[in-house]
Amino acid sequence: MAEELKNQNQINIELSEEIAEGEYANLAMIAHSSGEFVIDFIRLMPGLPKAKVKSRIVITPEHAKRLLAALADNIQKFESSFGEIKPAKDAPSFPMNFGGTVGEA
Repeated sequence: MAEELKNQNQINIELSEEIAEGEYANLAMIAHSSGEFVIDFIRLMPGLPKAKVKSRIVITPEHAKRLLAALADNIQKFESSFGEIKPAKDAPSFPMNFGGTVGEA
């Protein structure tokens, strides 16, 4: 019986080869409404005036909060193993209100 309950709580996650390759992004723009958060992952290349959104993820506020907690936990574990992550001094600066209620990462 305990094994059946354990199996009911498992999720089978499929990862295609195309998605497993990943997509490089070095900028994230985040907007939100009362019901969702929209995260655009962007590739910004030096010397080019145009950046391309590589992926857009739409999540609920509850999922956004869980993502924040998971990122904080992973950053703490990373820094425990490899040292403090220091912000780049030459990171680009963008207006925080670009396109509405937006944050950047």
